[in-house]
Amino acid sequence: MENITAEEVKQRLDKGETLHLVDVREPHENAEFNIGGTLLPLGDIRAMQTDVIEHLKDEEVIVYCKSGNRSGQAAMLLETYGFQNVKNLTGGMMGWQQQFGQ
Repeated sequence: MENITAEEVKQRLDKGETLHLVDVREPHENAEFNIGGTLLPLGDIRAMQTDVIEHLKDEEVIVYCKSGNRSGQAAMLLETYGFQNVKNLTGGMMGWQQQFGQ
């Protein structure tokens, strides 16, 4: 698993890159603030319910959560499920909001 910073993700989004972002938080957290990722809670990943992103196994996938802990777990699980290029957003949404606001 690799890490990626909020600055790197924001720069790439600002350039218009299409990124495969996956939010592993719970639905109520996603509703409060998100950066456009596909919602796939960590519990679903643990239960191997990854159908919604299965087509991205050979693509770069950037996972994020509130602080970077759950997304780190999610990244490792996804790698064991055959995802080839998973990156964890360090600092999660707390770090993102500290740097860029809402």
